[in-house]
Amino acid sequence: MVAHHPQRAAEQTLLRNERIAALHEQAQKWAGKLDGQDAGVKAKGRKLSDSGAKARLYHAVCEVHLAEIVKVDLKGELFTYAVDDKAKAQAELMDGKLLLVTNTADLKPQEVLGRYKALADIERGFWVLKSEIDIAPVHHRLPQRIRAHAMLCFIVLILHRVMRHRLKRAKSELSPDQALAQLRRIQRHSVSINRAAPVTGVSTIHPHQTSVLAALNVKKTTVNAQPSLL
Repeated sequence: MVAHHPQRAAEQTLLRNERIAALHEQAQKWAGKLDGQDAGVKAKGRKLSDSGAKARLYHAVCEVHLAEIVKVDLKGELFTYAVDDKAKAQAELMDGKLLLVTNTADLKPQEVLGRYKALADIERGFWVLKSEIDIAPVHHRLPQRIRAHAMLCFIVLILHRVMRHRLKRAKSELSPDQALAQLRRIQRHSVSINRAAPVTGVSTIHPHQTSVLAALNVKKTTVNAQPSLL
């Protein structure tokens, strides 16, 4: 099956055309400099050779992943290149399209696409665990430990999703990782002098931290009244 997104297709086609136009403009500048050198015109900077111009253009083409469309003649003596119109048309034909193959015949196209997007969501979850949450790899052997580790990862992902959803709903620009970095600065202290009953307290909660708590729908920590140390 083929899933098609017209808006995405138009954006991809436009971006490719802009990149090809930029490459063509740069190539024309190098070609003009080469022609000027052959005519005895002195230009600023180092002298450019045909092989150097070819190498520069080929490197620029590879950087924007257009080597299949913009063909640079690396074997010829002169600096030449060409746009493969057939390859360009083939690329435009694939813009905005997602090709999916399945051996499950009883699923509707919308269900196949939904299953694929769910797989991508799972992959994003693994990326979050490895990058943002930074869970180190743990090698388990016993089944109960494997299940416990998987359950902890699942709970962490749920909390991360809930935080991201609430921050987005509150129109906050913070990511869950950035929000946690702000909240980590809130500390609870317990002080005991001369074996007396400990006095507890919470560090000052700044307005920015208060806004983070409000976005996450978490009640602000309150401090119980404590007797004075004096």
